[in-house]
Amino acid sequence: MNSSKTGSRASVDLIHGPIMPSLLTFMFPVFISNVFQQLYNAADTAIVGNFLGENSLAAIGACASIFELLTVFANNMGNGFAMVTARAFGAGNERNLRRSVAGSILIGAAAVAVLTIASVLGLRPLLKLINTPNAILDEAYSYIRIVGEWLAVTFLYNLCAGLLRAIGNSVMPLVFLIFSSVLNVVLDIFMITSLHMGVAGAAYATVIAQAVSAVLCVLYIFRRARILIPRVEDFRHIGRFMLADLAGQGFSMAFMGSIVSIGSIILQFGINGLGEAVIAGHVAARKIFSIGNLLFMSMASAMATFVSQNRGADKRDRILTAMRKARWFDLLSMLIVAFLFYFTATPLMRLISGSDNPVILGNGTAYLRFTAPFYFVLGMLLQTRFALQGLGAKLVPLISSGIELMGKILFTWLLVPRFGYPAVIACEPVIWLFMTAQLLYAFYKDPYIRGKE
Repeated sequence: MNSSKTGSRASVDLIHGPIMPSLLTFMFPVFISNVFQQLYNAADTAIVGNFLGENSLAAIGACASIFELLTVFANNMGNGFAMVTARAFGAGNERNLRRSVAGSILIGAAAVAVLTIASVLGLRPLLKLINTPNAILDEAYSYIRIVGEWLAVTFLYNLCAGLLRAIGNSVMPLVFLIFSSVLNVVLDIFMITSLHMGVAGAAYATVIAQAVSAVLCVLYIFRRARILIPRVEDFRHIGRFMLADLAGQGFSMAFMGSIVSIGSIILQFGINGLGEAVIAGHVAARKIFSIGNLLFMSMASAMATFVSQNRGADKRDRILTAMRKARWFDLLSMLIVAFLFYFTATPLMRLISGSDNPVILGNGTAYLRFTAPFYFVLGMLLQTRFALQGLGAKLVPLISSGIELMGKILFTWLLVPRFGYPAVIACEPVIWLFMTAQLLYAFYKDPYIRGKE
């Protein structure tokens, strides 16, 4: 495969050579991409909080779990498709690689069309169902409606970025994302302060920025990664096995993320009943927590591609070694982030929320300080889940998501009404412990990992 086909000048060889150097080299652009993704998400929050006030910040917070549900479904579906492509790349099968891309386009387009229609029809009733306060209902709906209507843009960018990473290229998705992140911040400020569009302006800024990323990714693939461009005959001869593999992998990841997000919506129901100040503090704390999670999520994303390619190349020992090394990475990263959060939680809360409200600052600081040590558990959870998906497992990740859903239902029903926000803080870390145990058991019992396949 020459560089004009594979984009190899920007690609990392994950199948040969030292494991950790290649894994870190591949992970670093993913990490920077995630940083910029979170920064322009945090920019939405900070700009809204500082220019529009606490109620508008609470409006975005009240629909944050629904935003996550929509975007995670689209993102995870694209990433699931890309794992099939990565296995074909690892096996050196160009025909199957192109057919996997063709199938991804067809299945993804149909799924996103259905989800967009469902969003247009169901978002306002869903906001009412999760107990969104009337004072912020209209603002919350004006924000989330725009995100739902333009979900295809989110899917297209993440599919293209996932396909580039599937062939070892994690650099170019970063370049496109940096450009669109800067554009997003500029548009945020312009639409909110000059056009006075309110929270709808923040939503449109995000959609436009993602659209620019998607267009740039597509243009790059046509110029530099032509191996990813399917031919007409690839659409005609995808094959039932390939379609089943794509649908199974894509929808498994999508439903996994959706089940997690549904759990977050249920938990949001409990949070929404605690008042606008608690909602605003939680959304700001979650934004900061998400930034802290970037190292762990980036390594997990890198492991997904690493395991997929090495599964295709039948390199079991290489996969096991990478998993052990990744856990040491998690431990070191957790110690650094927990130390930083202990001393900077309150100033960060003040910066992101734009508020001096003691309820907002106190709750957010408590959330960050309690959850930070659990990053190690979350890192293992994410890497093991992504590794299982890279191996081709479809049911096990759904089981782990089911554990999370049931845990959040129990916390929302039994503990949040009684203990208030402290129960919200403890909810996810406690659930992560159970999920991680189940995933580790499933990984080491996988037939391929045990050498039985």
